Amino acid sequence: MTDSLVNASAVDKKLKGWNRPPIIEPDGEAELLEVAMGPHHPSTHGVFRMDVALDGERVVRLKPVFGYLHRNHEKIAEGNSYLASMPYTDRLDYICSLTNNWAYALAVEKLVGQAVPERAEYLRVILGELTRVQNHASAIGFLIQEMGASGTPLMYAFREREKILDLFESLTGSRMMCNYMRFGGCRVDASPAWLDAARKVVAGLPGFVDEFEALLRSNEILMARTQGVGILRPDLAINAGVTGPMLRASGVNYDIRKVDRYGIYDRFEFRVPLGDHGDVFDRFMIRLLEARESIKILEQALKEIPDGPVMDGKAKIRGFRPKAGEAYGRIEAPKGELGFYLISDGGPNPYRYRVRPPSLVNLTILEDMCLGQNVADVVLIFGSVDIVLGEVDR
Repeated sequence: MTDSLVNASAVDKKLKGWNRPPIIEPDGEAELLEVAMGPHHPSTHGVFRMDVALDGERVVRLKPVFGYLHRNHEKIAEGNSYLASMPYTDRLDYICSLTNNWAYALAVEKLVGQAVPERAEYLRVILGELTRVQNHASAIGFLIQEMGASGTPLMYAFREREKILDLFESLTGSRMMCNYMRFGGCRVDASPAWLDAARKVVAGLPGFVDEFEALLRSNEILMARTQGVGILRPDLAINAGVTGPMLRASGVNYDIRKVDRYGIYDRFEFRVPLGDHGDVFDRFMIRLLEARESIKILEQALKEIPDGPVMDGKAKIRGFRPKAGEAYGRIEAPKGELGFYLISDGGPNPYRYRVRPPSLVNLTILEDMCLGQNVADVVLIFGSVDIVLGEVDR
């Protein structure tokens, strides 16, 4: 594996001197065609709309419209106890329930200075990286489907996702809404049989990624549709607060697992893949390469996981009232930086509860990536962002 992706000279020539086009005016006296894509467009990820202005087939303006799924997540949490909000986090990015749990647990643990047993830290890493693999595989499958391909790549992805979701269900009792993390550890321990099953699933993942990459990477249609399309410049990505695979595909070396070394990530050897051009192809490749790195972490964690408790004996369940203060806990979720900001006034529920959702922040630069592009590429560019509307709207 390398830290740089594509170096095709044709792409380099195409991208040379590229910068963000301004808001484009129509040629001559031509009128703009305004198109509302959604809110039930078949290729969008949930109830989402894009208001697009076209000069011929060229995008000159694009406005994302969301809010159809808003359910007042943050205000509800301010009326709930701290623990009662844990299952609500499952509904943010419902593809990545366990990493949502982890980010929220980390924020509360920072607020109260709560320790986490070593075995629980290993379980969190194992579940977090399994979540990353199945998220990236699904994102690639949906991206190819949005390109107009058959459902074959998506079914390949779902085949492996089923194996991972079976592991989640057998450990937590649920396939998608897991409600597994707790402040100070994890709700239940993993049995030796579960760990053996996890090792078996992980042993098959390298072959799946090889098969997936061989199926897609050199496909001429995929390369033609994705290289040089939907470019996100590194300076714009940084200024807009973009994180995760979107940011690293633009060549910015920033991964919170390396920066913060939260949990026990400093114990594992893995690399941070980076893109060269920040186009749709790089975003596709970054997710493949990150899945390979997640497999390396999983192999190390499953080999080294120690015995011991999964909950700190000093952790409070009843009468949980943090001292007045504030804390921000963040993790490298599969889609980017997922953070929770909490303010306590000493009561049983948060005085202020705020989510920093990567899907929403990464979506803010959608227009920048689409300006000057062909309308046929808009849904493809949108799909390469990898969002979940439950996290965007909250």
